[in-house]
Amino acid sequence: MKRLIVTALVLLHTLVAGSLLIADDHSPTAQLQPVIDKIIRILDDETLKGDGHKEQRRSQIMDTIASGFDFKEMSRRVLGPTWNEISETERDYFVTQFTKLLENVYVGKLESYGGRTVEFVAERIKGKRAQVTTLTPYEGSKIPIHYIMQRELDKWMVYDINIEGVSLVRNYKEQFRAIIQTRQYEGLIKTIEDKNKNFAE
Repeated sequence: MKRLIVTALVLLHTLVAGSLLIADDHSPTAQLQPVIDKIIRILDDETLKGDGHKEQRRSQIMDTIASGFDFKEMSRRVLGPTWNEISETERDYFVTQFTKLLENVYVGKLESYGGRTVEFVAERIKGKRAQVTTLTPYEGSKIPIHYIMQRELDKWMVYDINIEGVSLVRNYKEQFRAIIQTRQYEGLIKTIEDKNKNFAE
């Protein structure tokens, strides 16, 4: 539960303040911060609060996240070899369902929490890969969060998050692999569909 809550906060509800990095406009940190700032503005918008505005609020949040998070790359990585065995149409559908699952699991948790201050403390770049490290306050301590990013042209996108040594992508990959081994890919996509339907009820 702790990791779920922290991941929700990291994914969607981070108030950036006092960054220790001096980053240029094209650095991973500089490109990630505006995405997070916009999410905060959506969550703080009084006209979008409450159950009556849930659909509109969620839509704006997910559109903003999509500008900084590469859900297709996340999906490719969580499926592993299975990604190469399914059709392009199946891939597109999986990305849609997996993205919806992340929204259902994390955004719902997020919306019940107030703003938090995160420090951007480090940035490492190696070729087209980067890691941006933050410290996120939680229950009196600061938890290191690592955003794993890759660059396409001049755009840096997050494709994984590592919290206390646990990779979001690796965690889902292990869960999905176990389902695929017993129920094939069709069983996995049915499981994800059912979970998303349950959230909608």
